[in-house]
Amino acid sequence: MSKKLFDDFDPVSAKAWKQKIQVDLKGADYNETLIEKTGEGIDVKPFYHADDHEDSYVINPAQDWLVTEKLYLENIEITIENAKDVIDRGAESLWIIIPEADEKKLKFFKALKDYNIPLYVEFLFSDFDFFQSVDTLLQDQGQTVLVGYDPIGQLASSGNWFKNQKQDFEVLIKTLELKSFSNAIHVDARVYQNAGGLIIQQLAYTLAHLNEYLNLLQNSSQKTEPIAVNVIVSQGSNYFFEIAKLKALRLLVESLAQELDISIELHIIAEPTKRNQTLYDYNMNMLRSTTECMSAILGGADWVNNLAYDEIFHKRNEFGERISRNQLLILKKESYFDKVSNPVDGTYYIESLTKELAEKALAIFKIIEAGKGFIQQLFEGKIQKKIKESATKEEEKLISGDFTLVGLNKYQNPENKMAQDLELFPFLKYHQRKTLIEPILEKRLSESIEKERLDDEKKNVQPSKENK
Repeated sequence: MSKKLFDDFDPVSAKAWKQKIQVDLKGADYNETLIEKTGEGIDVKPFYHADDHEDSYVINPAQDWLVTEKLYLENIEITIENAKDVIDRGAESLWIIIPEADEKKLKFFKALKDYNIPLYVEFLFSDFDFFQSVDTLLQDQGQTVLVGYDPIGQLASSGNWFKNQKQDFEVLIKTLELKSFSNAIHVDARVYQNAGGLIIQQLAYTLAHLNEYLNLLQNSSQKTEPIAVNVIVSQGSNYFFEIAKLKALRLLVESLAQELDISIELHIIAEPTKRNQTLYDYNMNMLRSTTECMSAILGGADWVNNLAYDEIFHKRNEFGERISRNQLLILKKESYFDKVSNPVDGTYYIESLTKELAEKALAIFKIIEAGKGFIQQLFEGKIQKKIKESATKEEEKLISGDFTLVGLNKYQNPENKMAQDLELFPFLKYHQRKTLIEPILEKRLSESIEKERLDDEKKNVQPSKENK
């Protein structure tokens, strides 16, 4: 029998490692010096060891991740042209957002009939007749798509239903009868991250959001199994936590399915957050979104869409879109991020984080359910209040310098000017209108600092000769 390399070394226990560290600290307190406290309530240890690890759960992995391109179906001819172009340039799936019902938009699907590419279609309205028209067309073409229709997401982000809860839910139930739609349930969880919620809050609210739909289906005669579920998530910059977030999401959804005695086929669609994108030193957004896409891939996302580095202040442009797509293509084609299934399995740190995030999120979920569910908690303003509290703490850390956004609150380039380069309004817009509930509003972390810098720019602009 051949001798293994490590047979000559005695195993070192977790206890022995800790004792050695304490000796090297020379009297400094272990917990105060090396234990990192996080806003999630999770203490990050300096090392993780097999002695502390329990293989108590199994997460079904994603099969393969797809490079996804998001397109808004407004101008039909332009969107068709853009779709064909991005497919030729490497997009492996298309995320089509339809803002309003218009039978003319069916032309888009006809134009892509010969393209064998997965489609994810997100509807920003409630109109069953239009959904049925799409279904009929796709049946004739032999196509199957993933579909997104999320009344609760509409309520959370806008403060109002599409029409009203009864009608919106009736439409949702009827979509189960549409044969071409391989998915009936859609949860857009991006708002919980982009508004400043903690990871454990994002997970808990996503699960509670989904549970409202599952309860609806449990009471419906149209219940079918397995139930396919799409969840759209935003990935933040806390790299290892974000990897664990997606693994925890799968764990939580599987636990919920077991509790309800149903089968769920989960599809995770991920994209980088807008929360940490900046106007100043905007090229840093490319680096941020790269690590965020990496965490999505390693966490087990099925579809990954990237955001352009100039998304928040420039209109759609070929350069920004090409770079964002090529970031994903480099990860897949050059960095081989598609070659290993579940590459982070067995990583004690990430698996420990996964378990802790899931447990803490589950505790919040149980509180929500005890309070009559997610919709009721939205109407009482409790969800909005918790997210605001987390967002405020994060903004205070940015202003104090405890949290760094490179190029914004640290390592600034004073020569960087942006006032004349804004094609889009990059800040939160407030609209005076009646809403049923207080909406959860997405807001970038850097907005207050950027507004001050932009004001300073305008004050320091030298008048032209014509104005003198």
